[in-house]
Amino acid sequence: MQAIDWFGKRPRYYLFLPTLMLFLWGCAVAPIKKLTIQDTDQSFEEGVIISAKLGKPVSFEELLADLNNCRIVYIGEKHTNVAHHRIQLEVIQAIFKNQPNLAVGMEMFDHTYQDVLDMWSAGELDQRDFLKKSHWYANWRFDFSLYREILEFIQENHLRLVALNIPSHIPPKIREGGIDNLRPDEKKHLPQQIDTSRTAHRDYLQNVFDGHKHHFRGEVEFEDFYAAQSVWEDAMAEMISQHLKDDVMVVLAGNGHIQFKYGIPDRAFSRTAEAFRTIYLAPVGEVVELDIADYIWVTP
Repeated sequence: MQAIDWFGKRPRYYLFLPTLMLFLWGCAVAPIKKLTIQDTDQSFEEGVIISAKLGKPVSFEELLADLNNCRIVYIGEKHTNVAHHRIQLEVIQAIFKNQPNLAVGMEMFDHTYQDVLDMWSAGELDQRDFLKKSHWYANWRFDFSLYREILEFIQENHLRLVALNIPSHIPPKIREGGIDNLRPDEKKHLPQQIDTSRTAHRDYLQNVFDGHKHHFRGEVEFEDFYAAQSVWEDAMAEMISQHLKDDVMVVLAGNGHIQFKYGIPDRAFSRTAEAFRTIYLAPVGEVVELDIADYIWVTP
């Protein structure tokens, strides 16, 4: 029988066991990140879809059954989160199976590029020409690969692609100088209706303003700041109203534009009176209010 020298050279298995036990113990106690619902003891893991109305998780099939009763579906995003764009595509594909007359509205394009989007949907542009004609990296700047599969699906199925945004130089000018000081050629891009009376939206942006006003180089008044934000939201709501036609529309926009519905969704509803749902994509580790959207989808 081989003698074990406990203070000298040890057999390999003896050296391996403590390392293995430490590894297994570490794996066993590693916490799983979850999303927490504010003011509750509820928390949810990645992949869970929470219905605000029911206050509990629902299946993807249950979500789709509800979405099929709506004319407009808003899906939020954190722009650089790859999983958010994967989920957006998954929902678009699922709705398209039941609603072939589907349009996709995107915050990522301003309405002066609608002709370019029409050419893309018709299959008249390849990716290289599309990036050049839409001035993607001058206007949106985020990596095109984040949106490539969504845009390819739109082109492959000839879905209407709708540019929702206002030219990006206009909101900063309103913020700095107010609406009255816009040039005539800039005012033509303004929505016909600008609603600055939404208390919850105003309160939210007052907090944003108070926390960031020291970053502005010039003197910025809150009323101008809020007017700029309201113009931004109402402009996109107006594009939805003008382009909805007889289709169902999926709208892709940043989470801030759909949260609590006071950005785009309620403003579009005031114009269309069409039923809608909002889906807020929330990464694990965050704390959100249950009523932030109709559905909260927990993501990486």
